[in-house]
Amino acid sequence: MESSSDKFSETRAMIIQDFGLDIPGEGMDEAALFLILCDAVAYMIEHRIDFLMSLLYRLDVLEPHINHALSPLCPDPANIALAKLIMERQKQRVQTKLDYRTNAKDQDMGDLAF
Repeated sequence: MESSSDKFSETRAMIIQDFGLDIPGEGMDEAALFLILCDAVAYMIEHRIDFLMSLLYRLDVLEPHINHALSPLCPDPANIALAKLIMERQKQRVQTKLDYRTNAKDQDMGDLAF
């Protein structure tokens, strides 16, 4: 069973890789990572919006959620709303990987087991 710190470590690594962030991975808590992500998203909104939209699509962030985050009706600034969506999606991806690993271990592979 993975601990919440292991889950956060995987989430942090995925975000650092996906966004090409040049930051130290160790010793950072979720709040610090979130602030860095907010800054990165704000930069991308200003200078690389096409890349950001492509990245959100690749991360499988739902389009209606992106549209709401970018709309004037959203209570949060766009960079913060998008960073929240990204953090949540990356956490979901880590959990799915963990669930898949657990299910694969639990299944009897019979003659196919290594």
